Amino acid sequence: MSRKIDSAKRVISGTWGEIWLDGEYVAEIFKFQAKLSYNKEDVPMVGKMGVDTKVVSYKGTGSLGMHKVNSRMAVIIGKYITNGKDMRYTAVSKLDDPDSYGCERVSISNLSFDDLTVADWEAAKKGAIECPFTFADEPQWLDMIEA
Repeated sequence: MSRKIDSAKRVISGTWGEIWLDGEYVAEIFKFQAKLSYNKEDVPMVGKMGVDTKVVSYKGTGSLGMHKVNSRMAVIIGKYITNGKDMRYTAVSKLDDPDSYGCERVSISNLSFDDLTVADWEAAKKGAIECPFTFADEPQWLDMIEA
């Protein structure tokens, strides 16, 4: 059953987003994205000029955007990346705008960071880092907002 949007205030604001990485709250986060993409193979069909596609798998990708206030990612990734270890993590995203119809929480496990920003700064600019990642496990919705 679809619910009517009775007011623009029901649109969820990312201001109320939170992230936990391996159970630790990440206070410096300012954006988070995780998505699943189809991996498709072309399937030419006789009698048709257009090439269709067949879904063969999916790939999970995403990114954490953080204000630079500490060396969290250097501690989490730095000691492993230089010796070839691919450490895996679990992230839990929570979005709980007080004006929305509810809270959404999703857990993403088997998360592997793609790189480590060693240094990136510029005079008169606030510090920020972007941490891209991939994941292979199916996301688990812990709380959902009803449609």
